[in-house]
Amino acid sequence: MESKGHTIIPSASLIPPETDPTALFTTAGMHPLVPYLMGEKHPGGNMVTNSQKCVRTIDIDEVGDESHLTFFEMLGNWSFGSYFKKEAIEWSFEFLTNKEWLGISSERLFVTVFEGDENAPRDDESARIWQSLGIPKEQIFYKGMEDNWWGPAGATGPCGPDTEMFINGIEIWNDVFMEYNKTIDGRFETLKQKNVDTGMGLERIAMVMQGKNNVYETDLFEPIMEKIESLGHPVSKWTLDVQVRAKRIIADHIRASVFIIADGVEPSNAGRGYVLRKLIRRAVRHGKILGIEKNFIAEVTKAVIEIYKDIYSEVEESKDKIFNELENEEERFGKTLERGLKELNKLNLIGEAQKIESGREIKKFNRVDAKKAFYIYETFGFPLEMIQEELAERCLLVDEEEFKKFREEFREEFQKHQELSRTASAGMFKGGLADAGEQTTKYHTATHLLHQALRDVLGNHVIQKGSNITAERLRFDFSHSQKVTPEQIKQVEDIVNEKIRENLPVICEEMSLEEARKSGALGVFEQKYGDKVKVYSVHAFSAEICGGPHVEKTGELGKFKILKEEASAAGIRRIKAVLE
Repeated sequence: MESKGHTIIPSASLIPPETDPTALFTTAGMHPLVPYLMGEKHPGGNMVTNSQKCVRTIDIDEVGDESHLTFFEMLGNWSFGSYFKKEAIEWSFEFLTNKEWLGISSERLFVTVFEGDENAPRDDESARIWQSLGIPKEQIFYKGMEDNWWGPAGATGPCGPDTEMFINGIEIWNDVFMEYNKTIDGRFETLKQKNVDTGMGLERIAMVMQGKNNVYETDLFEPIMEKIESLGHPVSKWTLDVQVRAKRIIADHIRASVFIIADGVEPSNAGRGYVLRKLIRRAVRHGKILGIEKNFIAEVTKAVIEIYKDIYSEVEESKDKIFNELENEEERFGKTLERGLKELNKLNLIGEAQKIESGREIKKFNRVDAKKAFYIYETFGFPLEMIQEELAERCLLVDEEEFKKFREEFREEFQKHQELSRTASAGMFKGGLADAGEQTTKYHTATHLLHQALRDVLGNHVIQKGSNITAERLRFDFSHSQKVTPEQIKQVEDIVNEKIRENLPVICEEMSLEEARKSGALGVFEQKYGDKVKVYSVHAFSAEICGGPHVEKTGELGKFKILKEEASAAGIRRIKAVLE
């Protein structure tokens, strides 16, 4: 893509911009680029490309098959109002089939395109482009919105049809054509700026290129899998399929945990920390299936770091913290397992006894409450296989279909919760998702004034740890170990309001990352930027690396009022404020 005029940009953090509360992790290459898809100017120009670290947990129960992963790398290229369908498809085809690049036979390539509906027409243009490249009609399939439409990210925003590429039945690349904007009333308007957003899974294309049957046999996983195999021993009561899946889950979950910790997350009982804790505990529990009795995560972690240390420096730089967090969590979970086993013993008997023949021996099994079994699965990290194993020793069993039903109901409720969060956040400014309304833009600028005022009053140890902005208020999290006194709050308010009364200009400058550092600009989220960054400064008062948007002068903000100051987490305080 660089040879086609794209600027290579670095991977953003796995932690999305803190102004986006609807996502726990960066889930795709486009996620950190939403402001530029909405029209902001990217420092790298209107054509960029990279390999983005991603974490997705929606398919966690599928992890362990041929292609699903929790952590993966997404190769992508983007056009912010530059090229569109023809170039995107032609370059995808060239990269896949040209011998200079991957050299995959076009006979192995199958594609899908959007079939059209009441909102947008059938995408015959993409189909014609594929045919012009030599893909026969019988290898092109039309699919509906569920399969061949991306977006919007929230209730409103950019979206459009896509064309997906498959090899051996596995999707390897997706070209999204963002030519529509979904409005609040559900209409699809044509965008002034047409964008391209593509995504190719590195692990999946590695599987194809290396002639492997699944991603866990590629060189991205081979050393990790070998280490896991060396730590365990065959357990006769588990089938080979169950043990193979256990190895894959351990490899995936520990690899994901290493990268999540490297980007600053610690195990906890909420948010990202909960997801991390769940991944670690699932890995430990599956270790029992392989007959691994001792603590083993540190050994597997060494193999992960060895693979990635030269590509992602944060993994090597954070290795001490990574080992410490993983080992501590593994130790803690050992105690939790004991409580989980006690809960299993409390499961209610339901239904009639069943007779199950094992060899010549016939045993009577009683069914137990599948909903409570699912609670144990979710709370203590016991996979279904382990629950069944523990119960079998007591001649009890869980009906797998009932268990899966509760699991699906749980996932549906979780997805509804996520959708409500997205809808409620539809008013966020462009630095988060889709809206850069007048009021949220004012609040965005106010967070910059608040940040600097806190540093002036409390000290330079204060660093932004998160924010959430709506059209009604701002919420700002920052590093500070003590409660902010009423006197200090008044000082902060007075400083912000003084800068508002002075009606200072808000200036945006583009410069190199190194120049920004030397200028003293705060770079809270600088790891998500490339070589060129935007620095927004409030005349002689504050300067931050930021994607915008902001007001032109501070006098537009009105009166700043802090409503509440409270603890958010260990060493983190939270302020809620309004503009009157």
